[in-house]
Amino acid sequence: MSNPRIAFIGAGNMAASLIGGLRAQGMDSKLISASDPGAEQRSKISAEHGISVFADNADAVNGADVIVLAIKPQAMKGVCLALAPVLKSNQLIVSIAAGITCASLQTWLSTAEAPTRPLVRCMPNTPALLRQGVSGLFANADVSEAQRQQAEQLLSAVGLALWLDEEHLIDAVTAVSGSGPAYFFLLIEAMTAAGEKLGLPAATAAQLTLHTALGAARMAVASDVDAAELRRRVTSPAGTTEAAIKTFQAGGFEALVEQALNAAAHRSAELAEQLGQ
Repeated sequence: MSNPRIAFIGAGNMAASLIGGLRAQGMDSKLISASDPGAEQRSKISAEHGISVFADNADAVNGADVIVLAIKPQAMKGVCLALAPVLKSNQLIVSIAAGITCASLQTWLSTAEAPTRPLVRCMPNTPALLRQGVSGLFANADVSEAQRQQAEQLLSAVGLALWLDEEHLIDAVTAVSGSGPAYFFLLIEAMTAAGEKLGLPAATAAQLTLHTALGAARMAVASDVDAAELRRRVTSPAGTTEAAIKTFQAGGFEALVEQALNAAAHRSAELAEQLGQ
């Protein structure tokens, strides 16, 4: 990164993960600041990463090139309205809050001197806490190429960062990867429970399921073929895997997954409308 100064508004788990990723990439702690209302959280993140921390958001953003809004969506409007008067017109605003649109941010952050702001909206997911995340990013028309690179490198500190051409696709990202870890946790739960019912000890069923999930994911990521081909390669005709796959499909597995993701995307759009008021 070209040594921008980055300020985090909110110092919770996701902010801490991003800060840790930046520090692991070699970013100087002097270039990072954070604000948080909790004294204990400020003390913790300062001790862990050696960064400057503030109780006042205005103090944190002073002199920053990039400002990361890492707060709960319900608090975003109030925080933005309070920040707007102290922001510089060229400061990049990166929001990682779910359900808050660029239009809402623009409304809350605009002033007579800066009616528009360079905004990047992101949807990371919880594996980012282990720097194994994936994020969808959308930039508005006020974001420069250099600022796009800064936002991409920021989110790349905790995993893969993928750009979107249209903001409404954030809802699809939310459905696939934002909520996605929970879908896999649900499958892990179900497979573990089924293994127990087949007679395996609980701990054994859990370990078999967890490491199968981990191994399958690593194979899929490393492979030069898609998941469908990988599935075909391990599904012998009339074998045990085929028996299980046919049972999944007879129960409408693919259609159920599609319905579930559509429900998540629809809810994401609903929340954006509610939270943006």
